[in-house]
Amino acid sequence: MNSDLNQTSYVVGLDAGGTRTRAVLAPVGEGEPESEGVSGPGNALTVPGTQLTEHLAEALARAVPEALRGRVVAVAGGFAGASRTAPDEPGRVRAHAALTIALRRLGIDAAEVEVHSDIEAAFASAPGHPADGLALVAGTGAVAARVTARACTTTAGGDGWLLGDDGGGFWIGREAVRVALRMADGRGGPTALGASVGRALGVPEDVLPPGAPGPYDTASWTRARHEAYRMHLLPAVMDRPPVQLAELAPLVAEAAAHKDAVAEGILEAAAGHLSGLVRALEPRPGERIVATGGLLGPDGPLTGPLSARTRPLGLTLDWVPDGSRGAVALARLGYDMGHEVRPDVGHDGHSAGHDG
Repeated sequence: MNSDLNQTSYVVGLDAGGTRTRAVLAPVGEGEPESEGVSGPGNALTVPGTQLTEHLAEALARAVPEALRGRVVAVAGGFAGASRTAPDEPGRVRAHAALTIALRRLGIDAAEVEVHSDIEAAFASAPGHPADGLALVAGTGAVAARVTARACTTTAGGDGWLLGDDGGGFWIGREAVRVALRMADGRGGPTALGASVGRALGVPEDVLPPGAPGPYDTASWTRARHEAYRMHLLPAVMDRPPVQLAELAPLVAEAAAHKDAVAEGILEAAAGHLSGLVRALEPRPGERIVATGGLLGPDGPLTGPLSARTRPLGLTLDWVPDGSRGAVALARLGYDMGHEVRPDVGHDGHSAGHDG
């Protein structure tokens, strides 16, 4: 027992999204994260259970040194595809099952383990760890939610790449391929995306269209090469998981930065979809809106056009990089609810000497 004195106990926060899973280790009381680990996608509805478990275990193993695993007292995960609307909600059940197995595999026997939505974790990441307001996530997918007492009470969007997520990274990447194909068959105007998308998908250089927008160069991109381009592009898209189209979103941002009108139109349409998600929640002027996702960062391609649309609503975007710090805050709150955190009390109710 004496060897346990003055040893810090820890919490783990997980941010499991459509592109990656990030685990963060932090002291239970307060203080900055001490280590982190990253692995593959963690969407509780779209990632198969076995694969989800592997990604969680990999991220946790990288974040929590083996010597500290016995001192983790609480774990909270913010999962894309999960919700706390009901105990038997499918995403929540799948996430909890995978997380339980991953923790057991690593020998982490935390007293408190809770699954939240990725929206709740992102919202809690804002300064002060707010309990009420609006959240907007624009990464691979897109969803907005009203958060009340740290739980999502109303959502708009977030229906997945097949049925929704309009304005998210997948939607933008898919639009990039669509305009490239329209350019090739004569239904759309010229765009730099024809070349950049084709190159990213492995289309041979000798059939790529001109690299910059402008009048068609019929001498270099003949009808036969149009058809060859389509012949290579379509199989390249169909042979990969659909959600990987999100990887093409940066190409749209790059083309728009060079004033490609077609790419600019895609980003404007995406911002329109995101503002529609916010409007669906009937925001009140001055209400806090926490935004996260690679599309909405300080240099995000949708930050400017979206801000222009939310400003008339009396809203400003409060950006956070991801939900990992919020997940840490939720883990600490969950632990506090069931345990009085004192310097001389451990998670089993006996002296363990938490450092503050």
